[in-house]
Amino acid sequence: MIVLDEHLKGWGLEDAIRRWYRGQVCLINDLRPGSVIKDEAVPALLLTASHPTFLTVNAPHFWQQVAPHSGYCLVCFTLVTDRIDEIPLRLRRLFRLTAFKTKAARMGKIVRISEDQVAYYQAQDAQLYVAPLP
Repeated sequence: MIVLDEHLKGWGLEDAIRRWYRGQVCLINDLRPGSVIKDEAVPALLLTASHPTFLTVNAPHFWQQVAPHSGYCLVCFTLVTDRIDEIPLRLRRLFRLTAFKTKAARMGKIVRISEDQVAYYQAQDAQLYVAPLP
């Protein structure tokens, strides 16, 4: 399951991701309809879903602010607004890396994707990993 932050609504990303991703794609609001979801509530809400990968462009509120958990993967894109449409391509490139190729491999990781690089930290490991984005 891929869950998009509410800030990504209206960009057509759900449809673009569904073209190649076989699992469910939804917005964070779909996990708790009819309510406002604050950033600090996102990790707990993700744990109510089955091993979701959460996508956001709100990196300052999540990157190195959220503890990793084996129940979800959180991906922060550091893209300016006029490049948000690149998220599906960058996500697909991320999923080509061995550490992210399967849902099981992704779980427990907090990721930051910049122009040409992937950085991540993970549950039960204080090390920061950095790799080029394929």
